[in-house]
Parts: sequence; structure tokens; C-alpha cells
Amino acid sequence: MGGDLSIYRTTIQALTRLLPQDCFVCGQESDERQVCAECAAALPYLAGPLCPICALPTVAGSVCGACQKTPPHFDATSAAFRYAFPVEHLIQGLKYRHRLPLAGWLANELTNALTNTLTSAIGQARIDCILPLPLSVQRMWERGFNQAQEIARPLAQRLAVPLVPNASFRVRNSAPQASLPWKARQANIRNAFECRVDLTGKSVAVVDDVMTTGATLNEFARILKLHGALRVENWVVARTLPA
Repeated sequence: MGGDLSIYRTTIQALTRLLPQDCFVCGQESDERQVCAECAAALPYLAGPLCPICALPTVAGSVCGACQKTPPHFDATSAAFRYAFPVEHLIQGLKYRHRLPLAGWLANELTNALTNTLTSAIGQARIDCILPLPLSVQRMWERGFNQAQEIARPLAQRLAVPLVPNASFRVRNSAPQASLPWKARQANIRNAFECRVDLTGKSVAVVDDVMTTGATLNEFARILKLHGALRVENWVVARTLPA
């Protein structure tokens, strides 16, 4: 499966460079890659002030009440977009329509958000490695790839931070989080991950496509800290905001 995906990725990248591209949002032919300049300018970028821990809107960028009351296991969150149209369309195109070139475009937008966000580790505290949020074996076979890893790969290259793709595993194929009420998501994801490397004293960035309640990322951060991680940051493409 890995070899086939590598060949597919290389072929798609070559065709992307050679052939005219249509904007994934508006469908018009564009000189840009994946998203034309006009559509990119209208995307729902996540703007502050935000809680530095969970990236939800707060007054003056203070820590939100929820993070004060029950501090999560992760230490910070950075996101490029609000999870809203048409960003949801872009992410779903990557995950369910195998539009792998979108991963590079999303990684570039996330890179820009990280370098422009004062609460990110870049320029303040060194990040030692990047870990993509793992999928279960069953989900990997169904989808053929891990969208978090596809985003993390170019992100790590652009930031010159080591990517450790096989440091952790999802050992339990729990029900999809999106199918559950918010309060049930933490119990659903409990003990779903396993880490197989020593992270003692390291600052780790976890990459994923979407953060909704944060339950999955919180459980993953818990496991990473049990294996010695000193600091865990979430680097996500999109953040779901309360209605």
C-alpha cells in the first residue's frame, strides 16, 4: 500500500506541475495551485483573539474558561482556518476524493498561520519533532492514506522540523468522533493510541486536519506525555468554532 501510494503521489505531483489546473473551490482555470487567488482571499481564515491553548475565541487572547477549569493535556493550538465553507470542501476533497495535491496547499496555509501566530512554538520555543495524528489500521485500508501525514510531510519540510510518522499508532478503531455527541467523544477515544518511542524532554507538534471538540487530540497528547513529552502543540488546518 505504501509503495503504491508513493507512485500515485509522484505521478499526481508531476501532472500538477505540467497540466493546467482548475481551482478546487470555483472550478475556473487558474495559474495558481489548487485554489485561485480570488478564492484564497475569501477563505475563512482563523483570526484572533484566541485562547492560546485551544484556539477558541476569547477576550484579548486570554485562556478560555474551559481550559482554565479543566486544563487539557496539550499546551497550545494553532490553526489556519475556521472549519466552514469552503474549507470543509477542501479537506473533504483530500480525505474522500483522494485529491492529494490539496495536502501540499493546506500545508502551505498552515505554515503561514504558524509563522504568523505568536502563540506557536516557532520563534519562541523549539519544536523537536512533528507527529501526524495516526489512523487505525482499518481506516488506513479503507482510505489508503492518512490525511494528517500527507499534510505533515510538506509542512515538516518547509519548517525544517523532523517528521516522525511511525512513532505512534491508533490501536483501537473506535466509532467516528463526528457521529457522537460532544460529551461522549472523550470516552470513545480513551486508550485508542499507543506511542513506541521515548519522547523524554521533547517538544512535539501534532498535525491533523480538523479540531472539533479536541477530545482526540487531548487523548493523544496524554499518551505522548506519558512517554515523556515535555510540551505538545496541536497544529491543525481548521478549527471548528461553536455555533
